Amino acid sequence: MPRLARLAGTGFRATLGTVLPAVTCSVQSTILTGALPAEHGIVGNGWYFRDLGEVLLWRQSNALVGGDKLWHAARRQQPGYTVANVCWWYAMGADVNWTVTPRPVYHADGRKDPDCYTDPPELHDELTAKLGTFPLFSYWGANAGLPSSAWIVKAAEQIMADHQPDLTLVYVPHLDYDLQRYGPSAPQAAAAAAELDVTLGPLLDAAAARDATVVVLSEYGITDVSQPVDINRLLRSEGLLNVYTQAGMEYLDPWTSRAFAVADHQIAHVYVRDPADLEAVTKLCEGLPGVAEVLDATAQHEYGLDHERSGDLVLVAEPYAWFTYYYWLDDAKAPDFARLVEIHRKPGYDPAELFFDPAGPGAAKGRAGVALLRKKLGMRYMMSVVGLDAGARAVRGSHGRLPSDERDAPVLICSDPAFARDRVEATDVKDLLLRLAGLAS
Repeated sequence: MPRLARLAGTGFRATLGTVLPAVTCSVQSTILTGALPAEHGIVGNGWYFRDLGEVLLWRQSNALVGGDKLWHAARRQQPGYTVANVCWWYAMGADVNWTVTPRPVYHADGRKDPDCYTDPPELHDELTAKLGTFPLFSYWGANAGLPSSAWIVKAAEQIMADHQPDLTLVYVPHLDYDLQRYGPSAPQAAAAAAELDVTLGPLLDAAAARDATVVVLSEYGITDVSQPVDINRLLRSEGLLNVYTQAGMEYLDPWTSRAFAVADHQIAHVYVRDPADLEAVTKLCEGLPGVAEVLDATAQHEYGLDHERSGDLVLVAEPYAWFTYYYWLDDAKAPDFARLVEIHRKPGYDPAELFFDPAGPGAAKGRAGVALLRKKLGMRYMMSVVGLDAGARAVRGSHGRLPSDERDAPVLICSDPAFARDRVEATDVKDLLLRLAGLAS
């Protein structure tokens, strides 16, 4: 990545000390608040909402994030400080000046079309008039790739040129895709890094033209994995996890389950209804191959993860393993959303959505073509392309645990050498950004 290497050469590069869980929503919230998950409450990319009785991932409301946000601290020092948020998570409802975040059009007949949400509303038409519709289907799913990141970068350039915010936050997702598909050791990972470096070039040039300080960072490092861990299937086989059946499909029943897990890459929050079961569930989890640690409330406190949203137990995978959300024992009884890119209905993260079904990718692409034809004709359709065994067959990269080797840690690059250091903790990034802006209290 020669452009980023040059930026580091004129400024500095540091290891970024991430937090547990090292996943998008948790780390981004720590960066923007300077707090650990125990304080800001974002204990993963999703969790079990006990008051609703539902597992919900990838929510978008900024009200879920507690703590003092970066822009609040900046405005105490400089009233009127302006901020643009281009696709950082929990964007909706944030009291920043310009917001862009992925948001499909959910039609009443069940169709989903690509689009984005903006605030102010007129920003939507300003961006789409110049850049086209936000390419949602390259943001996630089997076709996830560079077009979404390229659109985001261009949107940030346009907002900087038109509105000149004091702070522009830009989240570029591209390095998640092939590093999870093929693993960070694969040639596809290096190719993805190289093409992203080219894509970032014009944004770096635009920042330099404004004499802006640039900070580039990643929330986590992705490492090679080879073993999926079916935690919910273990809990079900032991009679702890319950399902209910509709139309021949099984659905997780969190209301009646004695224990179930919300899988999130290499972390799983296990919710145990009756404290009397806690010891037995702990022993079960400790004996499951691929589980490195089982964190009770005391251990969660040590990691800064002891929040009411956290599981009664938090599992950390071995470096080579990751957790599936699968809870059914017979694929014929899997819910229909299991075969879809459906991030809001699955009670856990599913990296298999990055692939056309490895068991029959040609047939999966054929089904996708038929579905697109039905969509164009205004008919209902099912984009049923996700495999149910992609974990064993395909996924080669994951993240979530703290790095065992500093070479696997995330990085921070800054164009200003004045604050150079070898390591920056995620909890210190907020303060660093304020100091770079001359706004430290």
